[in-house]
Parts: sequence; structure tokens; C-alpha cells
Amino acid sequence: MSVGSISMHSTGSRVFSGGVWEEKYGYARAVVVGNRVIVSGCTASVGGEVHHIGDAYQQSLTAIDIALEAVVTGGLTCEDVVMVRYYVVEQRHFDLVGRAIAEVFGGVRPACTGVRVAGLVDPGMLVEIEIEAMRA
Repeated sequence: MSVGSISMHSTGSRVFSGGVWEEKYGYARAVVVGNRVIVSGCTASVGGEVHHIGDAYQQSLTAIDIALEAVVTGGLTCEDVVMVRYYVVEQRHFDLVGRAIAEVFGGVRPACTGVRVAGLVDPGMLVEIEIEAMRA
């Protein structure tokens, strides 16, 4: 899967996707620290619009794709991912998000934490995913 409408760029130690929340809230999509790339929480928001309304599985795949684009822009790969954290708004979405994570990272087997939260910044968002990658 590729989110073609997102164009990541790096300023050295920071990666930006141009997302509306990055500018509005003053953060980077990812930060490169030595041999690590730490990616901010990613959702299925592309171009300021939430994609796959009502579908936690597809939102997860989109969020993971955005996060992995930041990892690659920061100089690492999917195989370097060591930690995935995900936040869901509904209990019933854990398995759907877990399935997406397993499909993408099943061969890598990073550490992973899932948390249920009261809500995300946009009510259409069902899941938010953070990734950390580190070159061994």
C-alpha cells in the first residue's frame, strides 16, 4: 500500500509530511536521533481528510504506510522497526488493528503495545499508530 498524496521531506533530524496537524500543533512526523527514527502518531488522515471512515483495519494500514514512509525518509526500513504502539477508540478494533500490524510486521516481530483511549483528534479516526525504528 502506498499513500501517494503524502510527500515526506527531511531537514536532517526532522521528517515532515506536510500534514495539517503537524503545522497546527507544531510537531514533526518523525525525529531522527542517531541510529533511531521515532515516528509521531499516524492516523488515516491524508491531505486533511480522514480516509476509510468506519473501517479500523484499513485505517490501520494507511497509518502504518504513512509511518513507514517517515521511517524510510529518516534512513531506515521496515525491518528496522523495533516498537509499535497503537491506540484504538473501541475495544472491538483491537483484533482488526492487530491483523494489520501482523500483516506488515509479522516477519519483523517488533515489540508492541495496544491501548484503548476515549477518542482521537477527529471523531472519524478509529486508530492512531506510533512506530520506532533503530538500526542494529
